[in-house]
Amino acid sequence: MDVINLTLLLLLALGIVGNNATVSIMRLFSLERYFPLLEQHGLQVGIIILTIGILAPLASGKVNPASVLALFTHWHTILAIIMGVFVAYLAGKGTDLMSGNPLIVTGLLLGTIIGVTFFRGVAVGPLIAAGMLAFLLQFLPK
Repeated sequence: MDVINLTLLLLLALGIVGNNATVSIMRLFSLERYFPLLEQHGLQVGIIILTIGILAPLASGKVNPASVLALFTHWHTILAIIMGVFVAYLAGKGTDLMSGNPLIVTGLLLGTIIGVTFFRGVAVGPLIAAGMLAFLLQFLPK
């Protein structure tokens, strides 16, 4: 068994133990033939789908315009806006880092799966983790 299959088997096992359907499904349904397409466009498509999911309550009318205007009247929501800007900035840095360093992607993925499996995390962490890593790497010697 080669190292790639062993790594994928480990990720599958962690996915099963941690109830992470994404990792399990990728191996269970043998999506290997789609990997080049997913590698090229998966991150962007995933961001689009995640954004649609987040904006759905606004688009469906569950969040009314008055609520949106109220965002600017409480310090919690102003802080949320600032954090949203910062995280979007980090995600942009993370996207650049991930597209140029496949080995880092594997480490981020493994860390995310461990976080989901053992710490009840949510599997949206790799992009932000990559952004945080890119942010820290700019201050460290190359």
